[in-house]
Amino acid sequence: MIPRCKPLSSTLGPVCEGGRWRLPGVPAPGPMRSDWSSCLLSFFVSSFYFPIPEKKEPCFQGEAERKASKLFGNYSRDQPIFLRLKDYFWVKTPSAYELPYGTKGSEDLLLRVLAITSYSIPESIQSLKCRRCVVVGNGHRLRNSSLGDAINKYDVVIRLNNAPVTGYEGDVGSKTTMRLFYPESAHFNPKVENNPDTLLVLVAFKAMDFHWIETILSDKKRVRKGFWKQPPLIWDVNPKQIRILNPFFMEIAADKLLSLPMQQPRKVKQKPTTGLLAITLALHLCDLVHIAGFGYPDTHNKKQTIHYYEQITLKSMAGSGHNVSQEALAIKRMLEIGAVKNLTYF
Repeated sequence: MIPRCKPLSSTLGPVCEGGRWRLPGVPAPGPMRSDWSSCLLSFFVSSFYFPIPEKKEPCFQGEAERKASKLFGNYSRDQPIFLRLKDYFWVKTPSAYELPYGTKGSEDLLLRVLAITSYSIPESIQSLKCRRCVVVGNGHRLRNSSLGDAINKYDVVIRLNNAPVTGYEGDVGSKTTMRLFYPESAHFNPKVENNPDTLLVLVAFKAMDFHWIETILSDKKRVRKGFWKQPPLIWDVNPKQIRILNPFFMEIAADKLLSLPMQQPRKVKQKPTTGLLAITLALHLCDLVHIAGFGYPDTHNKKQTIHYYEQITLKSMAGSGHNVSQEALAIKRMLEIGAVKNLTYF
């Protein structure tokens, strides 16, 4: 008997036929272990899949903020996106935590960095009545996605680390409003892989990250120790493009989304990925938040590459301090309550 599933909803239509699950634009993976599991998987994938938008989705002011309150509890947008020099001259309430969740113990070094960088959000974004944002992950699912044109239509495009744009424009677009990075992930050409007005947002995990950016921008003697991977020693960047991300967002992502303690034994420290951090930031800045290229292969899949631009597998995540399974649950929760929508399947 050929198994068939009834439509799960009037909008999804049939999701299972002949023991195979199907999704528009996604190749069928073949027979599943059981017909019932096939139907369940189809429903699960369809629930978190948002087709490529042919036109701009309506943007409702404050929508992301309202839905984010379900994730973060007592939610407020009072915190600045980027750290500001004026907040560190007369600090009445010192930060409670060390990096990456606060600035305790790093204030003097941070002051020097803030003196040569900026904190402003471009007027072109600030003046928008309703901000439409997309966070572009680095996942393999972006390959052959043809999402480039759709991504370029958003008001704010947030990218991560050293993910390239050149050569992948058809799948990932060419517009970059912000790029979150840390020293070890700064192995990209700031002028080639970004736009002239792209904000390069430093995510500081340790005091040495401030030291590194200071030496780069002030052309001082380079720092070579204190990093798990050697950061660039020469980095051709305009200081006016550099911003320092408020550690508040790392704290919120860790505490509210992953339930991580703020103080952990040094050898077993866990922390959010740059991707989850970027989504947290977008929920604070934007009114509409979409994501693309998130998700990792199944832990049993040892050969599937995890990025759209390089041949590395999930094995490379070992020892990174990231719990990708826990983060997947956090993102699924966001999708379930409609805080974000997904342009690729998750």
